[in-house]
Amino acid sequence: MVSARVEVSGLDPWRLGGELWAADYRGSRATRLPGLCFSGPNLIPLRGNASALRLFADRALRKQRICSSLVGPAEQVLGLWDELSPEWGPAREVRADQPLMAMESQPAVAPDQQVRAVRPEELDRYLPAAISMFIEEVGVDPRAGDGGASYRARVAELIAGGRAFARFEGGEVVFKAEIGALSRGVGQIQGVWVHPDRRGRGLGTAGTAAVVNRLVNGMGRTASLYVNSFNAPALAAYRRLGFQQVGRYATVLF
Repeated sequence: MVSARVEVSGLDPWRLGGELWAADYRGSRATRLPGLCFSGPNLIPLRGNASALRLFADRALRKQRICSSLVGPAEQVLGLWDELSPEWGPAREVRADQPLMAMESQPAVAPDQQVRAVRPEELDRYLPAAISMFIEEVGVDPRAGDGGASYRARVAELIAGGRAFARFEGGEVVFKAEIGALSRGVGQIQGVWVHPDRRGRGLGTAGTAAVVNRLVNGMGRTASLYVNSFNAPALAAYRRLGFQQVGRYATVLF
């Protein structure tokens, strides 16, 4: 997520849409930064031990919270939340165990040939499915606050970039997924959703296979995603596709 931003925008905070913080270990001669954290719409601690996380917490607490969540490697997220929770708590939800999965080969399930990139003129047909997915996954309505203008703009941006995919039946979306963050080496699949009336029929697995195929074979990237550990059906489906767990994420939602 952070690499994708830096590769496009560099480190200038205005273009980056946030700040990249490095832990200042005075006297350290290490060539690799021991602590790194992105502060923007999300607060993302990328690496760092307890000392680094305290430094990041101190900086974050100097001003009012602007991020909507903490997300990233579980050890760092949960450690940073321990530092921040006395001031920022309680959280709306803490998802402490989210397997981070990846694959860089052809999916083991045949891709759904009816899943394709969404066209710009299909935004209004695609948007209700995106909103439904967001409410189910995050627990809040993305239209709150500004009537949905900012969320609509974000979805339109993904569609314009050829990174929103759907299967339409009778003009209605029955499967959708997006490629969110896209760095030079990795694409992150997000927003996987199947219409409630069509669940349990394999649409999600075959549809996700189509997006994996686009990433791996069409874009030459590793496909990645993360999923809640309690979502057993999704975990089983991703493993059938060929995804393997490569790490553990956590998310703190406000």
